[in-house]
Amino acid sequence: MRKGYWIANVTVLDARRYAEYQALAPSALAQYGANFLARGSERVTLEGNTSHTRSVIMEFPSYEQALACYHSEEYQRAKAAREGAADVDVVILEGL
Repeated sequence: MRKGYWIANVTVLDARRYAEYQALAPSALAQYGANFLARGSERVTLEGNTSHTRSVIMEFPSYEQALACYHSEEYQRAKAAREGAADVDVVILEGL
């Protein structure tokens, strides 16, 4: 079974409201076996047009788990709390 990865690029617009997302998301991510590989703001864009200020890479036990987590009721509640508080791009990728 191939692992799954979330790659997220984020720009926080409202830190107070984004904190609501940060309070809800960890329990949803843990239920699906998420493991943070990289998270932070120190990065450099060498190609492309991304203007986000933060990047996150998470590993899941499988691609299916990564997708199930994103679509889960628990994560969707966290995502709803984040609405308008951040600009976010998320890609879910199947590992090799």
